[in-house]
Amino acid sequence: MEEEEPKFVFETSDNEEETVKPRKSQSPWDFGVYSESVAEEHARRSTTSIDSKISKVREEHSLPIPDESDEDDPESEPEPEQEENKEEEIEEIKKSVVAKQPFFSSSDGTSFHANSFMDLHISRPLLRACEALGYNKPTPIQAACIPLALSGRDICGSAITGSGKTAAFTLPVLERLLFRPKRIHAIRVLVLTPTRELAVQVHSMIEKLAQFTDIRCCLVVGGLSTKVQEAALRSMPDIVVATPGRMIDHLRNTMSVGLEDLAVLILDEADRLLELGFSAEISELVRVCPKKRQTMLFSATMTEQVDELIKLSLNKPLRLSADPSTKRPASLTEEVVRVRRTREVNQEAVLLALCSKTFTSQVIIFSGTKEAAHRLKIIFGLCGLKAAELHGNLTQVQRLDALEVFRKQEVDFLIATDVAARGLDIIGVKTVINFACPRDLTSYVHRVGRTARAGRAGYAVTFVTDNDRSILRAIAKRAGSKLRSRIVAEQSISKWCQTIEQLEDQVSEVLQEEREERAIRKAEMEATKAENIIKHRDEIFSRPKKTWFSTEREKLLASQAAKAAMNNGQGPSKEVISVQEAEDLKMKEKRKREREKNMPRKKRRRLEANREMLEDQEAEQKQGRGNNKNEKEGKLLVDVAKRSAKAVKAVSKAQAAGKFVRKVEKKTPKRASQRTQSKPEEMKELFQSDMHDKKQKKSTQGGMKKNTKSFKSKSRYKRK
Repeated sequence: MEEEEPKFVFETSDNEEETVKPRKSQSPWDFGVYSESVAEEHARRSTTSIDSKISKVREEHSLPIPDESDEDDPESEPEPEQEENKEEEIEEIKKSVVAKQPFFSSSDGTSFHANSFMDLHISRPLLRACEALGYNKPTPIQAACIPLALSGRDICGSAITGSGKTAAFTLPVLERLLFRPKRIHAIRVLVLTPTRELAVQVHSMIEKLAQFTDIRCCLVVGGLSTKVQEAALRSMPDIVVATPGRMIDHLRNTMSVGLEDLAVLILDEADRLLELGFSAEISELVRVCPKKRQTMLFSATMTEQVDELIKLSLNKPLRLSADPSTKRPASLTEEVVRVRRTREVNQEAVLLALCSKTFTSQVIIFSGTKEAAHRLKIIFGLCGLKAAELHGNLTQVQRLDALEVFRKQEVDFLIATDVAARGLDIIGVKTVINFACPRDLTSYVHRVGRTARAGRAGYAVTFVTDNDRSILRAIAKRAGSKLRSRIVAEQSISKWCQTIEQLEDQVSEVLQEEREERAIRKAEMEATKAENIIKHRDEIFSRPKKTWFSTEREKLLASQAAKAAMNNGQGPSKEVISVQEAEDLKMKEKRKREREKNMPRKKRRRLEANREMLEDQEAEQKQGRGNNKNEKEGKLLVDVAKRSAKAVKAVSKAQAAGKFVRKVEKKTPKRASQRTQSKPEEMKELFQSDMHDKKQKKSTQGGMKKNTKSFKSKSRYKRK
């Protein structure tokens, strides 16, 4: 028996490995290979990680953690809003699709079913890759999209989250590239994504599907080495996966990089790319791409705005909708936690009560802001809960490392902003908690789509305050009778409230240490920058200036202008462009002033005098145009008020000087003939005539004529 037992165990372990291997290989994502490790980055920058700071504080202080082993979790109850059905919403969607259908070609005869990938006429290397990844049967969107994409048709595809949209556009592209002219190297396919993490995921997927071919793929995103990306683009890879901003940066500033031979343009999460934040970049890229190309758009919530799609130069695209955009996965359980107005300050305690007992592993928590996500990360760490954070204040190395440790299940919680809401496919995510309620139903669909993927079970819990009633109604319409309300025990909330209050000093200590470390790091960077400028001054200033490099300030101004335009009901494009042009003009003026500072004193003064003379001439020309303006032109109310106030002052001065009666007698017949003039125009005419008389008197009394050819500045002239 002792000899047979090991054999039996060995055989079962072998069998387990055989069955588990395809399951493990189903996830082609490996975020750790795209950058250095976080430990190497901290060693290079002489900094410490947030986890080390939290562990240091925990060692110094004895932190209280409430014990909830004796508490019962109350059972969920149906939400009253469940009674609202979604028939009206479905009818509206159908009407909008029918009304805008003429833009799309008819998709009659399209099949959303296939028994295997061999039925889709894919080459053997790609079939082998699909088998290695564990893909046996095509999903509906893959079965419909692959044959049509192989024929070169433009496609607008939408399907439920987790239905394999990445493979749906990757497989036909790879199939076409197998028959490319291999002697001519060119960028033939461009895939655009809204976030860096999604671009990394798409690139990893393409690499795994093309592992048995000679097709090369390149990743172009912000946060990673620009020089490495430049070298990769110059080698002319077949496929480029990029974010819009960095791709434009390389097209404008990297030599020998262009899209002249582009054959396929793919927009993943297209509805996000067509929104205000990316509209200018996408328009620029579409302008650079050849007109004769294949364009494919994919998203779980495809926009119905045909005007936005027309800008992409689509040629009679096919509308493929494998599932309705608002359809929920059958295995998803949706719940809401009602947070009353008096309880909003205890929202963190409610979250900790849920995460400490009910949802304890593989949970994604969506926060509203970067600061809130970072605070939750510190609180979770101080309470002994393993968590990682993902938001825009982290370096790209830290962001990829957070995804990798969460994918490997080294941490139980991923606290993220909407950066992680789209496209990320992490197998095993059990729960999504919307700590901050999403802005609209589209954001909600993408957030909860991180769980219950590919038929697996999942939970979605949303914190809803009194201000979020509209989104609650939309969620209730989408979920129907399956929406439930979760009630958290008051005793547990009160215990965690006390714990958070006691941890406030430790949270402040960690944040203060981070601020000090950031200040030291910034000072070191400035010193290193100054040293490099002194040492390599000629080389740095000899480099050509970059174009289309948007700073954070320019992005902020553009977004603010777009929001203001949307609030006013105007088109966003003109407002955004005008702000960018204004910023460019300001920068030009600033550089001009800096150049003038380095000029000799005499030359600088002459330039200032010339500029002041030009300003005087322009002012005189404007005044002359104002006198000759048509009376029917509209005037601003502020200008009218200012002129009337000046006119009143002029009248009072004229009365004091005894000139008012004589002028009125002269002007009376003229005014009598012009009865149609309005009161502000009469006062303006009176004011201008009075000032003209004053100028004439001054010129006759002084007897000095102004020398218009003088180059002296205005200030010197005033002193004389």
